Amino acid sequence: MRLLMLGGTEFVGRAVTDAALGRGWEVTVFHRGRHPAPSGVRVLTGDRTTGASGLAALAGGTWDLVVDTWSGAPSAVRDAARSLAGRAGHYSYVSSRSVYAHPAPAGLPEDGPLVAGASPDAGPDVPYALAKRGGELAALDAFGDRALLARAGLILGPGENIGRLPWWLARTARGGPVIAPGPPDAGLQYIDARDLADWLLDAAEKGLHGAYNTVSRPGHTTMGELLESCVRVTGSDAGLRWTEPGVLLAAGVEPWTDLPVWLPAGEDYDSLHRGDVTKAHAAGLRCRPVGETVADTWAWMGGLGGTVPHRPDRPAVGLDARTEAKLLGAPGSA
Repeated sequence: MRLLMLGGTEFVGRAVTDAALGRGWEVTVFHRGRHPAPSGVRVLTGDRTTGASGLAALAGGTWDLVVDTWSGAPSAVRDAARSLAGRAGHYSYVSSRSVYAHPAPAGLPEDGPLVAGASPDAGPDVPYALAKRGGELAALDAFGDRALLARAGLILGPGENIGRLPWWLARTARGGPVIAPGPPDAGLQYIDARDLADWLLDAAEKGLHGAYNTVSRPGHTTMGELLESCVRVTGSDAGLRWTEPGVLLAAGVEPWTDLPVWLPAGEDYDSLHRGDVTKAHAAGLRCRPVGETVADTWAWMGGLGGTVPHRPDRPAVGLDARTEAKLLGAPGSA
């Protein structure tokens, strides 16, 4: 198989590239040159944000599969997909479950109502959910039933450049009492970037197309198991202080951002952690245990010398130390 990875140097794109190389595939990485590409790939450089002219390096090549993780202007997906439609067999677009109209009820399958979406011709500064839907529409317009839409949710694992799991690992590594958002038995739904990568490659080989919710089954792990795994792999003396959601919300703590991964019970929790994934799992999606994801992410962080990459277009996450100190002294944590 000949893979064209649009990106391929960070997080999900890098996981796809590594997985394809591990299978002995011929891999071409097209990127802006801001980060080193993995060894063993053919490297093409260009800037999708400059329009069709930025894709000049792609002229003339042919591939069995294109994987695209773009989350910015839909027009960048449009230009790439149109350019490659006659020279690539399959186009896999890594989308998001944010494309479902909010609030997405628990158990919502792929045919649930969607956001209106931006036009495939839209430029930058489009809200994330609309941009992702616009990217889907652009991929479908160019590739039709040769396009796969992988609607991922929370993505974790080595290489994460958003900061969610790395923040929890860094915080537990510091030790001492740690505010842990309750309840500990709250189920989580996510995917390891490497499991997503493997499924994308398998799906292309099978010729799958259309939309798939590509995350674990609801309750694949719990908030308690995730944070206990963080304490265990860091080997610290951290003590988890489980704190009631009401106490956290009253203190102004923002779910998902101040305390990454966590959402209190309600519409947002149902949307992110209780989606229907029957279709993807029937098509072969397999998710590794959370302990493996946590341990491998910690090992990856250790190899970086303490500097974890962070996407400049995403805000920093994590609870302010002063806020945590106040909460540790408040009733409601134990």
